[in-house]
Amino acid sequence: MLLGLNLGLFGSAVAGNFGLIERAEQLGYDSVWTAEAYGSDAATPLAYIAARTERIKLGTGVMQMPARTPAMTAMTATTIDQMSDGRFLLGLGVSGPQVVEGWHGRPYGKPLGVTREYVEILRKIFARTELVTHEGAYYQLPYGGEDATGLGKPLKIMSKPKNPNLPIYIAAIGPKNVELTAEIADGWLPVFFSPERTRDVYEPRLSAGFAKSGDTKKSASFDVAPTVAALVTDDLEAGRMQMKPSLALYIGGMGAKGTNFYNDLARRYGYEEAAETIQNLYLEGKKMEATMAVPDALVDEVCLVGTRDRIKDRLEVWRDAGVTTLIVGASDHPTVKTIAELVV
Repeated sequence: MLLGLNLGLFGSAVAGNFGLIERAEQLGYDSVWTAEAYGSDAATPLAYIAARTERIKLGTGVMQMPARTPAMTAMTATTIDQMSDGRFLLGLGVSGPQVVEGWHGRPYGKPLGVTREYVEILRKIFARTELVTHEGAYYQLPYGGEDATGLGKPLKIMSKPKNPNLPIYIAAIGPKNVELTAEIADGWLPVFFSPERTRDVYEPRLSAGFAKSGDTKKSASFDVAPTVAALVTDDLEAGRMQMKPSLALYIGGMGAKGTNFYNDLARRYGYEEAAETIQNLYLEGKKMEATMAVPDALVDEVCLVGTRDRIKDRLEVWRDAGVTTLIVGASDHPTVKTIAELVV
């Protein structure tokens, strides 16, 4: 099981806390990951990190597909991959309706169809074996709409990635999205992953996706890379409390009533009543009450919190669940160091 370090949303803070990244590279972490929502972008911090590191891989966890055309994503990925001597990992996600339509001003559409076309175009661009054309429901290359000039022509990217098989990861938690990810991607970036629920919640969808891919060996090379919030502490109760605000935000506030993928996930894990309570409180503006309604059991399932020995035991559960890269969400040196000692 490899280790990654998740730096979160605020790429502007990377420069001020670069020692953590340097330490992760020294400790044997395989990758470092950045994110974006509607603040710092995911790609710029990785270019900064690439210039100041030598070995650690650089992943976007994730770049929002609605924010960029497939061609722009391919150009950014290729540039960072060249600058980093082949260390780039491209993580993609569809985001959610509130951000897609409210921030990017684009229709949310049908995520499965969008994702399939997007990845198909990226593969063509990265392969660089032919001029790129695509005729789909969401993307057309060249563009041929009623307002087209008619001057568009198929092109080939001017420079290719350093890594000719640049890995594509997809963030997915919904059943159909997970199945599609297993079919078309090289890796999977789940959040709030529960190793105890893998057999019932995830394995059937992953197996179906692998079967659709037509690659009988795909399951052996597919990277299962969940991000897990982690904290080494002797005070388990206080540690759990540090994890609960984020869980409350996602389960309660990331989406509208009836359209919250994280709330749906908590329900699939068996926390229907808690998910309902958390969402109702959060949408009423009662964030502290929503935080307190997050069950300890859920924190223990999806986070790594507690003493060194407790985390050591939990790591075995994650490994047994088929996790191949554990992306650690932590900002303190002791936690990053302890988990490296237990895994690397």
